[in-house]
Amino acid sequence: MPRPTSSGSLGLDRDHLDLRDSVRTFLERHVPETVVRNAVEAKTEELPPFWGELADQGLLGLHLPEEVGGAGCTLLETAVVVEELGRGLAPGPHLPTVLVSAVLHRAGHDAWLPDLASGATSAAIALEPGTLTGVRAATGALTVSGVSTPALGAQVAGVLLVPVAVASDGGDQELVWVVLDRAAVETDEEPSHDPTRRLSPVRVEVTVDAADVLDIDPSLPRDLAATLFAAEASGLADWATWTAAEYARVREQFGRPIGQFQGVKHRTAWMLAASEQARVCAWDAARAQGPAADPEQAALAAAVAGAVSVEASFRTAKDCINTLGGIGYTWEHDAGLYLRRAQTLRLLLGPTSAWQRRVAELTRAGVRRELGIELPPEAERIRADVRAELAAAADLDADEQRRYLAERGYTSPHLPAPWGKGADAVTQLVIAQELHAAGLVPHDMVIGNWVVPTLVEHGSAQQVERFVPPSLRGDLVWCQLFSEPGAGSDLASLTTRADKVEGGWRINGQKVWTSGAREADVGILLARTDPTAPKHRGIGYFLLDMAAPGIDIRPLRELTGEALFNEVFLDDVFVPDDLLVGGPVDGWRLARTTLANERVALSSDSASLGSGVDTLLELVAHEAALDDERSTRLGKVVCDAQSGGLFALRTAIRRVSGAQPGAESSVAKLLGVAHIQEVWEIAMEWQGAAAVHGATRRRTPTWSFLSSRNLSIAGGTTDVQLNIIGERILGLPRDPEPAAAPVRRA
Repeated sequence: MPRPTSSGSLGLDRDHLDLRDSVRTFLERHVPETVVRNAVEAKTEELPPFWGELADQGLLGLHLPEEVGGAGCTLLETAVVVEELGRGLAPGPHLPTVLVSAVLHRAGHDAWLPDLASGATSAAIALEPGTLTGVRAATGALTVSGVSTPALGAQVAGVLLVPVAVASDGGDQELVWVVLDRAAVETDEEPSHDPTRRLSPVRVEVTVDAADVLDIDPSLPRDLAATLFAAEASGLADWATWTAAEYARVREQFGRPIGQFQGVKHRTAWMLAASEQARVCAWDAARAQGPAADPEQAALAAAVAGAVSVEASFRTAKDCINTLGGIGYTWEHDAGLYLRRAQTLRLLLGPTSAWQRRVAELTRAGVRRELGIELPPEAERIRADVRAELAAAADLDADEQRRYLAERGYTSPHLPAPWGKGADAVTQLVIAQELHAAGLVPHDMVIGNWVVPTLVEHGSAQQVERFVPPSLRGDLVWCQLFSEPGAGSDLASLTTRADKVEGGWRINGQKVWTSGAREADVGILLARTDPTAPKHRGIGYFLLDMAAPGIDIRPLRELTGEALFNEVFLDDVFVPDDLLVGGPVDGWRLARTTLANERVALSSDSASLGSGVDTLLELVAHEAALDDERSTRLGKVVCDAQSGGLFALRTAIRRVSGAQPGAESSVAKLLGVAHIQEVWEIAMEWQGAAAVHGATRRRTPTWSFLSSRNLSIAGGTTDVQLNIIGERILGLPRDPEPAAAPVRRA
């Protein structure tokens, strides 16, 4: 069956995307469905027929130095290949071969590397010792006996890497890794859960020379396994997601495509979220293993990938079968093979909860993943100019600093001059770095961050001059009057009316959920100017003086007991013509304006996990060790926090390189909201009964828990966000239009 279309990739730069495309072409030429099915039905495993071509393309040794036949690249390039081969369900031992060669290279054990890079032999790896034990001789040799857990690729491997439990001088056991020649071991040819790439326990009774006992951190092979397993899992999850989406677009049931049913649409949207999270974590783990890698950061990135990516592939494979229905349960469909491979990876790597606990342990020990971005050379010239201009602000008081920064374009540097600096993505990031380094904070316009760009692009010269400079300085506070009691975030259904009168408009209606309405000087208001026009037309975009007669603002108390939100009643409120932005029916277009020069944001504190996770760490800081349940939950939320930072980083990298945005930004809000809400729920649980005493205080876990409930409502509910992901990214059909009300006849 044809492989589903997806533009996703671990790699972001042009070289990585070209590598992805070349592997996809390789799969089309050399790994058609017949090759996969022949591997499935074969009585015994053999090297796949494309193994020689795979080696000739250099895809077995990308990460190895040139002197042993490699390409001198990094593990990230190999991860890009692994992802694509996983996406194509390529049979054979590519994954264990590149994994073992990566471990041997890191260990300085080069003897097997030329053969592994050239494809002359393949490799296998077991990740747990099973009953393998070793006794060390004075020479450093190791007498090994026992049976390993099933080793990936063992049925065809020429060289094997296995862990051995060795008694230390203190009586404890330590784990050491040994290299074994095929001739020194016994394997079987039993069927495997994944018939496209088979396993076997390794039976050993041999003395291993000291040279074949690797001198490495015993956790390194498992970390590299987590990294490359995550890369393949990303490809599996990508295939499952897009296969489900493509089927849901065309399969009809009850007279319409099943992708139009919200249950199916939401399931596939969650699949996309899981596959994107798998991808960003695998990407970070691979790039963290670079030649100048910090070993602790590399270990944390690998643990996050081990906790997130492999589990995501298993979950999406199951959801894919559910979406396919009966056809997905048949032997003829590849969905079952993807499920088997995903589950095999998951079981070989070990429980997701164990990887989550490792994330928690590393985080509690103070390890943080620093998420920086490498800027092009011209950034330094920009930096010198920015630094010189900011230097003059150091001795000013807070109000003078805010004005100084606004007048020089630092409030919104992405805006065109004179309001901003016309800053491209690189310049925006440099400015953010230099502001942080200088301890300078431009005014945050909040709602004005949306209003000002709209005025600059669509407003009249008079409107721009009147409202933009004071907004940038902080002299004007804005609110937004869009939502209505009967429409919510469905702006096309709003009923607030604007009737044309001499010199302006009379506004009547009600708005709700208006944050800061009592403090705001001006509001942006959507009102229906032409009730006879189609619902997405006939809407005007007005600038409303919040002190105008006829405005009644009533506070709405929230779950926290506070009243940030408000109801706003508009009774014959007059708005002059010069406060209508654009034309009388341009409101819908203006409300949805996406700026050509979007903001590019990346946290200046790249080692921060966010206040919520930091609070959790503080709650358990006094405990020497956590029980498994709390350690697992802590690790899970750290993984989600890390994922959020990675989504932002990849978005920034795309912007800097001039690439089109990916799915990261859409998925980031969906997962980010769930993450924040989960963090504060856990924080309350860990406080226990203390969480319900003194609960009215701001910024406590209890207050934050209540406050966070709005995140899955504000700016479009989670359900709406899932619909948007399903329709705009996965291409699922839109919900059907509601049936017209029957016409009553007299």
